Amino acid sequence: MADEDDLDEGAGGEEDTDLDDPPGGGGKKKMPIIIGAVLFLIVGGVAAAYFAGLLQPLIDAIAGGAPEDGAEEDGAEVALGKEVFFDLDEMLVNLNTGARKSTFLKIKVALELENANEILRIQELMPRIMDNFQVYLRELRIEDLKGSAGMYRLREELLTRVNAATAPVRVKDVLFKEMLVQ
Repeated sequence: MADEDDLDEGAGGEEDTDLDDPPGGGGKKKMPIIIGAVLFLIVGGVAAAYFAGLLQPLIDAIAGGAPEDGAEEDGAEVALGKEVFFDLDEMLVNLNTGARKSTFLKIKVALELENANEILRIQELMPRIMDNFQVYLRELRIEDLKGSAGMYRLREELLTRVNAATAPVRVKDVLFKEMLVQ
Protein backbone atom coordinates (compact mmCIF):
# COMPACT_ATOMS: atom_id res chain seq x y z
CA MET A 1 0.00 0.00 0.00
CA ALA A 2 2.81 2.30 0.65
CA ASP A 3 3.71 1.85 -2.91
CA GLU A 4 0.22 2.90 -4.01
CA ASP A 5 0.31 5.97 -1.74
CA ASP A 6 3.69 6.94 -3.15
CA LEU A 7 2.30 6.58 -6.66
CA ASP A 8 -0.77 8.68 -5.81
CA GLU A 9 1.38 11.40 -4.24
CA GLY A 10 3.73 11.38 -7.23
CA ALA A 11 0.84 11.56 -9.62
CA GLY A 12 -0.82 14.23 -7.52
CA GLY A 13 2.38 16.27 -7.44
CA GLU A 14 2.59 16.18 -11.19
CA GLU A 15 -1.05 17.21 -11.55
CA ASP A 16 -0.40 20.24 -9.36
CA THR A 17 2.35 21.45 -11.65
CA ASP A 18 0.13 20.80 -14.69
CA LEU A 19 -2.55 23.08 -13.24
CA ASP A 20 -0.07 26.00 -13.20
CA ASP A 21 0.42 25.75 -17.00
CA PRO A 22 -2.72 25.99 -19.18
CA PRO A 23 -3.53 22.94 -21.28
CA GLY A 24 -2.41 23.16 -24.89
CA GLY A 25 0.67 25.17 -23.72
CA GLY A 26 2.45 28.04 -25.45
CA GLY A 27 -0.63 30.28 -25.89
CA LYS A 28 1.11 33.25 -24.30
CA LYS A 29 4.19 32.65 -26.43
CA LYS A 30 2.21 32.68 -29.70
CA MET A 31 0.39 35.96 -29.01
CA PRO A 32 3.30 38.36 -29.88
CA ILE A 33 3.92 36.44 -33.13
CA ILE A 34 0.26 36.71 -34.14
CA ILE A 35 0.11 40.43 -33.27
CA GLY A 36 3.35 41.04 -35.20
CA ALA A 37 2.03 39.22 -38.28
CA VAL A 38 -1.23 41.20 -38.24
CA LEU A 39 0.63 44.52 -37.87
CA PHE A 40 2.98 43.52 -40.69
CA LEU A 41 0.04 42.82 -43.00
CA ILE A 42 -1.67 46.11 -42.10
CA VAL A 43 1.48 48.19 -42.65
CA GLY A 44 2.22 46.34 -45.90
CA GLY A 45 -1.31 46.94 -47.17
CA VAL A 46 -1.18 50.66 -46.36
CA ALA A 47 2.25 50.97 -48.04
CA ALA A 48 1.00 49.17 -51.15
CA ALA A 49 -2.07 51.42 -51.32
CA TYR A 50 0.13 54.52 -50.96
CA PHE A 51 2.54 53.51 -53.75
CA ALA A 52 -0.34 52.47 -56.01
CA GLY A 53 -1.81 55.98 -55.60
CA LEU A 54 -5.00 54.80 -53.96
CA LEU A 55 -4.45 57.02 -50.93
CA GLN A 56 -3.78 60.22 -52.92
CA PRO A 57 -7.37 61.58 -52.69
CA LEU A 58 -7.29 61.05 -48.93
CA ILE A 59 -3.89 62.74 -48.63
CA ASP A 60 -5.08 65.69 -50.75
CA ALA A 61 -8.19 66.07 -48.59
CA ILE A 62 -6.11 66.08 -45.41
CA ALA A 63 -3.50 68.45 -46.89
CA GLY A 64 -6.10 71.09 -47.65
CA GLY A 65 -8.23 70.63 -50.67
CA ALA A 66 -8.21 69.25 -54.15
CA PRO A 67 -5.04 69.20 -56.24
CA GLU A 68 -4.48 72.16 -58.53
CA ASP A 69 -5.41 71.66 -62.16
CA GLY A 70 -3.27 73.41 -64.76
CA ALA A 71 -4.68 75.46 -67.58
CA GLU A 72 -4.83 73.18 -70.55
CA GLU A 73 -4.70 74.71 -74.03
CA ASP A 74 -4.45 72.53 -77.13
CA GLY A 75 -3.57 69.55 -74.91
CA ALA A 76 -0.01 70.83 -74.64
CA GLU A 77 0.24 71.33 -70.89
CA VAL A 78 -0.03 68.90 -68.02
CA ALA A 79 -0.04 70.10 -64.41
CA LEU A 80 1.30 68.06 -61.53
CA GLY A 81 1.34 69.97 -58.28
CA LYS A 82 2.90 73.33 -59.09
CA GLU A 83 5.08 72.27 -62.02
CA VAL A 84 3.69 72.52 -65.53
CA PHE A 85 4.96 70.58 -68.53
CA PHE A 86 4.63 72.30 -71.89
CA ASP A 87 5.07 70.13 -75.00
CA LEU A 88 6.95 71.64 -77.92
CA ASP A 89 6.25 70.68 -81.51
CA GLU A 90 8.25 67.84 -82.98
CA MET A 91 11.47 68.99 -84.68
CA LEU A 92 13.19 67.32 -87.64
CA VAL A 93 16.67 68.57 -88.54
CA ASN A 94 19.65 67.53 -90.66
CA LEU A 95 22.72 66.74 -88.62
CA ASN A 96 26.16 68.01 -89.60
CA THR A 97 27.79 64.92 -91.13
CA GLY A 98 30.32 66.56 -93.43
CA ALA A 99 29.47 63.93 -96.05
CA ARG A 100 27.00 63.63 -98.87
CA LYS A 101 24.83 61.25 -96.89
CA SER A 102 22.09 63.01 -94.92
CA THR A 103 21.44 62.11 -91.32
CA PHE A 104 18.31 63.33 -89.58
CA LEU A 105 17.42 63.94 -85.96
CA LYS A 106 13.78 63.77 -84.97
CA ILE A 107 13.23 65.11 -81.45
CA LYS A 108 10.23 65.90 -79.28
CA VAL A 109 10.75 67.69 -75.96
CA ALA A 110 8.71 69.12 -73.11
CA LEU A 111 9.62 72.15 -71.01
CA GLU A 112 9.14 72.03 -67.25
CA LEU A 113 7.88 75.37 -65.92
CA GLU A 114 7.38 76.46 -62.34
CA ASN A 115 3.70 77.40 -62.73
CA ALA A 116 0.92 77.72 -65.30
CA ASN A 117 1.18 81.52 -65.42
CA GLU A 118 4.37 81.24 -67.49
CA ILE A 119 2.71 79.35 -70.35
CA LEU A 120 1.53 82.50 -72.13
CA ARG A 121 5.04 83.97 -72.14
CA ILE A 122 6.45 80.71 -73.53
CA GLN A 123 3.81 80.66 -76.28
CA GLU A 124 4.61 84.27 -77.23
CA LEU A 125 8.31 83.45 -77.54
CA MET A 126 7.89 80.09 -79.29
CA PRO A 127 9.37 81.28 -82.64
CA ARG A 128 12.55 82.41 -80.87
CA ILE A 129 12.78 79.16 -78.86
CA MET A 130 12.35 76.99 -81.97
CA ASP A 131 14.91 79.07 -83.88
CA ASN A 132 17.50 78.69 -81.10
CA PHE A 133 16.89 74.95 -80.97
CA GLN A 134 17.03 74.51 -84.77
CA VAL A 135 20.30 76.45 -85.14
CA TYR A 136 21.96 74.43 -82.38
CA LEU A 137 20.63 71.03 -83.49
CA ARG A 138 21.76 71.49 -87.10
CA GLU A 139 25.38 71.85 -85.95
CA LEU A 140 25.35 68.59 -83.98
CA ARG A 141 27.20 65.52 -85.20
CA ILE A 142 26.14 61.93 -84.56
CA GLU A 143 29.10 61.55 -82.15
CA ASP A 144 27.69 64.41 -80.05
CA LEU A 145 24.55 62.40 -79.32
CA LYS A 146 26.14 59.10 -78.32
CA GLY A 147 25.77 57.77 -74.80
CA SER A 148 24.27 59.25 -71.69
CA ALA A 149 26.94 61.97 -71.57
CA GLY A 150 25.85 63.17 -75.02
CA MET A 151 22.21 63.23 -73.93
CA TYR A 152 23.13 65.17 -70.79
CA ARG A 153 25.12 67.75 -72.81
CA LEU A 154 22.23 68.11 -75.26
CA ARG A 155 19.77 68.66 -72.39
CA GLU A 156 22.01 71.29 -70.80
CA GLU A 157 22.54 73.15 -74.09
CA LEU A 158 18.83 73.20 -74.88
CA LEU A 159 18.05 74.38 -71.35
CA THR A 160 20.60 77.19 -71.63
CA ARG A 161 19.18 78.29 -74.99
CA VAL A 162 15.54 78.20 -73.92
CA ASN A 163 16.29 80.17 -70.75
CA ALA A 164 18.15 82.79 -72.79
CA ALA A 165 15.13 83.11 -75.10
CA THR A 166 12.47 83.25 -72.37
CA ALA A 167 14.14 85.44 -69.72
CA PRO A 168 12.85 86.46 -67.14
CA VAL A 169 10.69 83.31 -67.23
CA ARG A 170 12.79 80.40 -66.02
CA VAL A 171 12.44 76.93 -67.53
CA LYS A 172 13.36 74.34 -64.90
CA ASP A 173 14.18 71.47 -67.22
CA VAL A 174 14.07 70.16 -70.78
CA LEU A 175 12.60 66.66 -70.92
CA PHE A 176 13.06 64.33 -73.89
CA LYS A 177 9.86 62.63 -75.00
CA GLU A 178 11.18 61.18 -78.26
CA MET A 179 14.54 61.14 -80.03
CA LEU A 180 15.40 59.35 -83.23
CA VAL A 181 18.60 59.55 -85.27
CA GLN A 182 18.30 58.18 -88.79
